[in-house]
Amino acid sequence: MSRYRRANTAGATYFFTVVTYRRQRFLCDDDVRDALKHAIQKVRTDHPFTIDAWVLLPDHIHAIWTLPPNDANFALRWQLIKRYVSRACGARLNHTEWMSASKTKHRESTIWQRRYWEHQIRDDNDYAKFMDYLHFNPLKHGLVSNVKDWPYSTFHRYVKAGVYDMSIGVLG
Repeated sequence: MSRYRRANTAGATYFFTVVTYRRQRFLCDDDVRDALKHAIQKVRTDHPFTIDAWVLLPDHIHAIWTLPPNDANFALRWQLIKRYVSRACGARLNHTEWMSASKTKHRESTIWQRRYWEHQIRDDNDYAKFMDYLHFNPLKHGLVSNVKDWPYSTFHRYVKAGVYDMSIGVLG
């Protein structure tokens, strides 16, 4: 069995992909968006981090976070966020018929995939590449024909800051 080792650099910037269990498409539902917002606020109170960028799609999240200088524990943050959302929305979203022995053993719901993907940002070019990937993801998945039309993204924050032009990201 391979033993995956996560990055653990304190104060680093990371790109994440977090996916729903069986790619269920509920993350943009009002109650889930509210639960995510409250979960993130609650976690950031005790375990601060900066959200550099964010996009919420129906079945997955991409995010870029920067952790405090003395902290590398993004795993705890994601664990808590997923737990709070599961508690808030579990009555509607949890499918008991999908529970396996492993899910029961690990006290998981059927809302989130167990794992997530992280990548430690190496330099400015890497940061820009993942920032573009994140913001253009709704276009890639055919959810919009123009990046500016996707409401659940930090794209508009970066347009206001002059990083992106509102006219970029238009499907041919």
